[in-house]
Amino acid sequence: MKSSFYENRLAQLIHIFQKAQSMTVATLASKLDVSERTIRNDIKQLNEVLKPHASIDGMRGNYTLRIFDMTQYRKMVEQLYRTDDVLNCVTNRMEYIFEKLLQAQEPVLMDELAYEMNIARTTFVGDLKKLRAELQQYNISIVGKQNRGLLLCGCEMDIRKYVLENSYHTLYGEYPLDAEIVQMVTKTFAKSSWGMSVQQSFLMFLTLMLDRYLKEHGIGTLPEQFYDLTERQEFAFVDTLLHHIEQFLHITLPIEERIFVFLPIIGMRTPSDLEVMQCISLDNSVQGLMERVLERIKIEMNITIDSGEFTEEFLYHLMFMVNRLRFRVRLKNPLVEELQKKYPLAYRMANIAANVIQEEYDCVVSEDEKGYLASYFSIFLEENSQKHKKVFHVAVVCGTGRVTARLMAAQLRKVLDSSAELTVFPYDTITSDILNGYDIVLTTVDLNCSCKRPVIRIYEIFQEQELIHKIEKARYWDQIEVPVLDNNWFVMASLLDQGKFFRLDTCTSYEQGIAYMVDCLTASGQLDKDFKERLQCREERGSMVFDTIAIPHTVQYASDKLVLAIGVFEEPITYQQHHVRIIFLLALPEESKQEELLIRVYDEIMHITQDTALLEKIANAKDFQALLHALYLQVGR
Repeated sequence: MKSSFYENRLAQLIHIFQKAQSMTVATLASKLDVSERTIRNDIKQLNEVLKPHASIDGMRGNYTLRIFDMTQYRKMVEQLYRTDDVLNCVTNRMEYIFEKLLQAQEPVLMDELAYEMNIARTTFVGDLKKLRAELQQYNISIVGKQNRGLLLCGCEMDIRKYVLENSYHTLYGEYPLDAEIVQMVTKTFAKSSWGMSVQQSFLMFLTLMLDRYLKEHGIGTLPEQFYDLTERQEFAFVDTLLHHIEQFLHITLPIEERIFVFLPIIGMRTPSDLEVMQCISLDNSVQGLMERVLERIKIEMNITIDSGEFTEEFLYHLMFMVNRLRFRVRLKNPLVEELQKKYPLAYRMANIAANVIQEEYDCVVSEDEKGYLASYFSIFLEENSQKHKKVFHVAVVCGTGRVTARLMAAQLRKVLDSSAELTVFPYDTITSDILNGYDIVLTTVDLNCSCKRPVIRIYEIFQEQELIHKIEKARYWDQIEVPVLDNNWFVMASLLDQGKFFRLDTCTSYEQGIAYMVDCLTASGQLDKDFKERLQCREERGSMVFDTIAIPHTVQYASDKLVLAIGVFEEPITYQQHHVRIIFLLALPEESKQEELLIRVYDEIMHITQDTALLEKIANAKDFQALLHALYLQVGR
């Protein structure tokens, strides 16, 4: 194992040896004010750094620097000097302390370790405190006192987990794993078709296992569920490979160590190659898990998710993810924050799925794993949208010449998606009957007849993004009573009116605020009389509350339209350990004809939850006009 953290003091040793041909261990220990044992360990480490270009040889306590390749030696020395300030970073110092404790066979004295790092004792104590807090998350502790030294204490599996997730590349980045072992792994994986990423993960686990086991840090007894992995047919692959490695190293590895290196295979990323994926047996339980996840999303959000052609891939993802959670294999997701921002509705579905998985397997789903789930749900939402998207018939009315009309049509075809069919009409040929037969009308002139379909005025030169958005809003024309085809990004603004905005200043509880909103909407005929009771039953099963907003919802039978109302509290109201200021009340039609609109509204509300400034504007709206002003987000900004 090679670490850059030794190089700070190793540079001092090289500097001393370059001034004297021979030095005793006692003299070196005196010069650097460390123990003779520390000097011997440092010389051993320095020889690892310098070989084969130089070495420090000892005889009867005297050590001499011998140089075999001056050019390469000088390069190595320059590298040591360049990294002289490596321990100026607190993260590096914490890793250095962890590495020393990881390798220690006996307690390490604090003062000696601080001297090695060339830092003040107070700095060392501060770094140690931070390291202890980090290790505590892995059930690992650092025990000991100033005069007795420090020791790393914890379950070996927890220690290995910490190394893999935090320090592997620092500690083992240049670990001298035998070329013959690497070749065995490469040849075996070439037959499996599991891919390079799985092979790299396997090599990490194998390297860590061999180093720890050969240094008498065996993993010990594992929880019972781990031993069940030996029954999987893929385990035979690892077992055979390890048998060859055992023969090469003349060792015998216990079953626990074999299970450990099997973990990156059973917890791999879902292979992109379908044939590779199908080589692995699919657990029978994941079909039921997927059904329960989709059912919970339907219950909580009234959205039907069809996994479609991705069903098999999603099942494999669930299986590998559950394995990672059960057997504590972390898969980092570098895009998790971006996914949260870009696909908030899909991320909400991922949270629902995570709750189901936690209930089933008693495993907490990490944010990394939620991000991967959100990726699938975003695909499902897009696929479902495309599947239910009907052919969109567009009439284009042009008052200019034929050539200009064709040019306009060519521009519009670039803007419209594949589900749109475009027909161009000269201005003097249009009638109300013709235009009313289309989903949307785009025109360059004022129409000379009435039209019941959405009409968008365009010009020879138009802003594509703004037009795309207006056309998108026009898709909801038949689902919203008074749609507004402007450049406001929020479709939900067209669902609101004066009677659907409520100041809840006199309400002292969340329940009272909802009751007031429902009573007013029922009195105006927008909700049926039993809506309140259904909503209360729905809230008892679980409410959608996110920090400062809540989205109570259930089915209504007063109309076939989606009803949205917004209520705001003057001060935050405590509910389910949240401080709610805004209520988005949704009353859903019995039929699922407006599911596309519901998904759009959910998506907009999820985006609002990420915008603190916008939330504040909505919460502080004194009247309906102020609310509309807050709910205006110009397209393209």
